[in-house]
Order: sequence, then C-alpha cells, then structure tokens
Amino acid sequence: MSSLLIHAFGLLAIIILGFFLKRVGILTKADGNTLSIVIVNVTLPAVIIVNFASMIITGGLLLFIVIALFWTIIQLFLVKIFSKKESALQQQFFLYCASGFNIGNFALPFIQSFLPAAIPFISMFDLGNSLMLAGGTKVVTNQIVKKDSSINISKIIRQLFLSPAFSCYILMLILRSFSIDLPNVVTTILQPVADANIFLSMFMIGLYLDLYLPAKDRRDVLKLFSLRYGIGLVFVLLFAQLPIPSLQKVVLCLMAVTPVPLFGVIHSVDAGVKAETVGFSSSISFLISLPLMTIVLLVLGIPI
Repeated sequence: MSSLLIHAFGLLAIIILGFFLKRVGILTKADGNTLSIVIVNVTLPAVIIVNFASMIITGGLLLFIVIALFWTIIQLFLVKIFSKKESALQQQFFLYCASGFNIGNFALPFIQSFLPAAIPFISMFDLGNSLMLAGGTKVVTNQIVKKDSSINISKIIRQLFLSPAFSCYILMLILRSFSIDLPNVVTTILQPVADANIFLSMFMIGLYLDLYLPAKDRRDVLKLFSLRYGIGLVFVLLFAQLPIPSLQKVVLCLMAVTPVPLFGVIHSVDAGVKAETVGFSSSISFLISLPLMTIVLLVLGIPI
C-alpha cells in the first residue's frame, strides 16, 4: 500500500512540477505541445512495442477489444438519457467528453511501472477504444443529436493508421499472432525510451493544466464530471462483483475512472464548445482520475 501511495504522489508531484514551471515562466503551454509530439510519436509507441514483444495472444486478450467497443456505446446512450433536455451543443460536449478512455496519455503511464502484467489487457482495450474515438463515437453522437449521419469509413481508417500508437498495436498484434519475435537488441534500445513515457506524460499534463473557468460554464463542467465519473463508478461496482481473474477485474475498474480522452477534447471544440471550457474539463479530469485510480488499486489490491 505504501509503495502505491508513494507512486501516486510521485506522479502528482511531476504534474505539479510541470504546472509550476509554466506558472513561473520557465516553460510554456507550447512546450507541452512539443512534449505531446514526442510522446505520441516516440515514447508511447516504444511502450507498446516493448510490452507486446513477448506477449502471447489469447482469446481472453482479444475480448478486451470488444469490451471497449460496447462499453463506449453504453456510455454514449447513458449520457444521451441523462442529457436529453440539454441543447444540441451541450449534448455533444457531454457525449464526447463523458465517453471513451484516456489510455495512452494517462492509464498506461500510471500503470506501466508497477503493474506491467496489466499492459497486454490495457493495450487490447485501447484498440477498441481507438476505433470508437477515431470515428465511432462521432458517428453515434451525430445520430443522437440528429446531425449529419454519413459514415466516411476511409477517413476513419486513415485517421486510425495516422496514429503511431494504433499502427504499432496492429503491427505487434500481427507479429505476436504468428509468434514472431523481435530481435533482443530492438527491445533493449527501446526500453529506456519506453520508461521515459511516464515522466513525459505526467509533465505534459502539468504544462497543459488550466485552472481558469468562466462562472457561466461551471454548471456544464459539473454535469460532465457527474456523468463521466458517476457512470464510471457504477461500472466499478459492477466489475468488482464479477467472478473473473483479479488482474482483469482491476484493469476494467481502472478504465472506468480514466480522464477525458484527447479525442473528446478535439471533437468537442470542432462541434463549437468553447476551448476554455473543454480545456479546463480535461485538465481537472486528470486531477480527479489520479486519486480515483489510486483508490481502486487500494481497495481491490494490486494483483500479484
């Protein structure tokens, strides 16, 4: 328990350090953009490659792709029910930001250093999550708010494969499905790059952290958090009762309380939601999810 709390406080300290260096003017939010490019194109793919390198693909792992797809659809329709009296713009804000899972920028860095056995399940889950975030969620949301319901499959596929993380997932999934091993020199070189992902991801969150919110937008943000974390905690209670292996149970419970995903931010701003409102919601969600994920692990225990 003490090591978990130290780890969680360590991650929080990195976030605070990034925020502090931004506030005193040593770094800027633009530096966060640079770090984001490094993370997305270098350290996160390295994490995926290193953790897939010796993975044995099983039916239980592949099931997590399907779980992510259906779980996101359930989130969307629950949000629809609880936001049906809101305007179309508010509904889009809630649908995009209260659904999906922030895995690459938060869940993986949070878990990779002390629960490596969970990475294969989280990686498979992220495949299904990526399919929804890159296009599926937008299609369902447009149907709900009765906007353009056309589906551009080629655009969705192109967007998916422009993501280095998704491309690495698919490549490594194919290699491991045929039990093809990478040369040891590859994983040896990539290991320190993968290890850097934890610090860079948390530091980037600190640089992006935004604590300003206009008073008139507070109601929408409070409702967003009530939907995202209210639905998430209900799923935690459900998963905690399932007769499944403890590692899989912990992974599902952790996914339920992840922060607002990056695509949720992008789609909300594209829909016309104010960038300040979305940015604040995304920033604060990281600070909410860190203690919630820590509590989940404290309550359920870290599987051995």
